[in-house]
Amino acid sequence: FTEEKLGQAEKTELDAHLENLLSKAECTKLWTEKIMKQTEVLLQPNPNARIEEFVYEKLDRKAPSRMNNPELLGQYMIDAGNEFGPGTAYGNALIKCGETQKRIGTADRELIQTSAINFLTPLRNFIEGDYKTITKERKLLQNKRLDLDAAKTRLKKAKVAEARAASEQEVRITQSEFDRQAEITRLLLEGISSTHAHHLRCLNDFVEAQMTYYAQCYQYMLDLQKQLG
Repeated sequence: FTEEKLGQAEKTELDAHLENLLSKAECTKLWTEKIMKQTEVLLQPNPNARIEEFVYEKLDRKAPSRMNNPELLGQYMIDAGNEFGPGTAYGNALIKCGETQKRIGTADRELIQTSAINFLTPLRNFIEGDYKTITKERKLLQNKRLDLDAAKTRLKKAKVAEARAASEQEVRITQSEFDRQAEITRLLLEGISSTHAHHLRCLNDFVEAQMTYYAQCYQYMLDLQKQLG
């Protein structure tokens, strides 16, 4: 490896198709991570609240552990309205606004839960599952290539016939192991196209969840505006 880096040893190149597949996998990993992290920030800007909590709440059917921002604002408005007097114009309006904010908070929670399960989880599974396997097999391929190149170098340097015969045998074995590992890696990498197809379906689910959320929020505000007259 050192000789290779110093330009003192020849390097067995991977075929162009395999190189393209490796680039596609790296590119997929990079952008999947960026999209995943920014979606989490979008859905839950509060760094102290973790997206996973919402997923587990949904799966375990537990009561929400904490109020989200719209729910908290809604509660303050309702408490203030009751304090000022539900019979007063301002107090009555505060209570109505508070109830709407709490509904928006519930819709917000639903959006986070649905998006976390249908969109973020599959993306995370790719990063923590499939891509880790690809990385492991790619590292093995790198090691097999170095073994092969080392064997080729020894063959070049072999002077006596006996040493040449042994080196030729070693090259045949290491070449066979390298080819086998290249095939394993190629088959894994060709699965990236299926990953893209799967992530596309998940993206559609995310868009649908957002559409439902914005439609609900719009309807709640429309109803509130009518109530406030």
